[in-house]
Amino acid sequence: MEGIFLDTNVFNYIILPLLIFLSRVADVTIGTIRIIFVSKGMKYIAPILGFFEVFIWILAISSIMQNLDNYLNYIAYAGGFAAGNFVGMLLEEKIAMGVMIVRVITQKPADRLIDKLHSLGYGITSVDANGYKEEVNVIYSLIHRKELKTVIGIIKKYNPLAFYSVEDVRYVNESVFPMRRMLLGKTPDGSAFRRWRKEK
Repeated sequence: MEGIFLDTNVFNYIILPLLIFLSRVADVTIGTIRIIFVSKGMKYIAPILGFFEVFIWILAISSIMQNLDNYLNYIAYAGGFAAGNFVGMLLEEKIAMGVMIVRVITQKPADRLIDKLHSLGYGITSVDANGYKEEVNVIYSLIHRKELKTVIGIIKKYNPLAFYSVEDVRYVNESVFPMRRMLLGKTPDGSAFRRWRKEK
């Protein structure tokens, strides 16, 4: 009975291509996340993901090799690869792992921007520098990736003409982060952090 079902047109032209498509979505999505983990130095999780990535890929490619005359499988395979890249990038945005360094170059003075970032508990390093035409402030800050949109919003609000760049950081000493994260989690406006800093 099972063999008869596997030989039907419904299985060959609908179910099998769908399974190949979903397999490709799964293995490419896992591969995208694995690459992110490799870039973050997570050497124990990445190999596990690699195992499942290749295992699922073998299942998909073996199904195609057994049905070379079914061109719907080729379309499903390519479509699954494209969709897997998209899904992987969406998951990467949701996970938002790691630490980033934000570099900001502003026209002087940048006191309001620096004070705002300090008041919210972000660690700031500010350096006076000479630009092409005038003196500027160069501001560095290490932030968690989940906070990137918030920081960029602050930059645009207080120095809309500032130039900024963002770069991933693989390793960092996180001793500056835990207290601020804990306090800001309770009061996003930064009031708890300011009270803690005054007490120190």
